[in-house]
Amino acid sequence: MVIAAPCVVRLSWTLTTAQNQPIDELTEPAEFLVGGLDLLPRVEEALAGREAGDELHLHLEPEHAYGDYVPELVCFENRALFASELEAGMCFEGLPPGATTPGMPAERIYTVTEVYPAQVVLDGNHPLAGIALRLHLRVHGVRAATADEIEAGSVGASVLQVLPALPRGERPH
Repeated sequence: MVIAAPCVVRLSWTLTTAQNQPIDELTEPAEFLVGGLDLLPRVEEALAGREAGDELHLHLEPEHAYGDYVPELVCFENRALFASELEAGMCFEGLPPGATTPGMPAERIYTVTEVYPAQVVLDGNHPLAGIALRLHLRVHGVRAATADEIEAGSVGASVLQVLPALPRGERPH
């Protein structure tokens, strides 16, 4: 079967920065909905017309991956607004109640990048924002999408993880 939306693909991959710094490796193939929310548009475009057994090498500039890094999405909030057990790398949906930074989007996921005695630094950028990426994909299978998958726009939860090789709170260079 040739890849065409909507369908489900089984993929494995290696994801690195443009400088070949490892970010993620998916060694066990996982399923993703093509024509839904599971994959970046540029990845879907590159997969179109491919089939099981094909391998692709993609270079994605930030605007085709997770966007440019926006410094205005970084803010400082009072340490007292957070639980006592707080560390860099923790993520929160939206800012905490009582936050004082004006204009910060409420629907963002904010990552704690620094914890100081009086303040916490929160970053609303995706951890891979502003980074050019290299993606080596292997197609292990293609099947028709079910009606439930098409309606949900997804096969399931995202499997993209930032490898532990990246220190907490640091972005790849």
